[in-house]
Amino acid sequence: MPTTDLELVRGTLDLLLLKTLSWGPMHGLGVVRWIEQVTNQRLQVEEGALYPALHRLEERGWLGSEWGYTEKGRRAKYYELTAEGRRQLGHEVTKWSHYTEAVRLVLTSEGAR
Repeated sequence: MPTTDLELVRGTLDLLLLKTLSWGPMHGLGVVRWIEQVTNQRLQVEEGALYPALHRLEERGWLGSEWGYTEKGRRAKYYELTAEGRRQLGHEVTKWSHYTEAVRLVLTSEGAR
């Protein structure tokens, strides 16, 4: 059974939200479920972090939103990437790739020189 004790690395939530919403509009709970499903429950996003992040991304112009109804008929706010959000996703992916490459270099280093 996969571990669920991984904590989000600071600064990665925006990247995860942008990537998740690149697949199409979703409401907040849909975003959480998608991240949990695709990570085999290894990452879990708490509501206390999710909604402030969605609102922040919306304020920056990276997300748009509109009210709709879930598959169960409940009213929910659906978020989607804007064109600016798609550009930002590209920047965030590049930054993350550079960061993980730098960490890989440290972890695979054979010691101090």
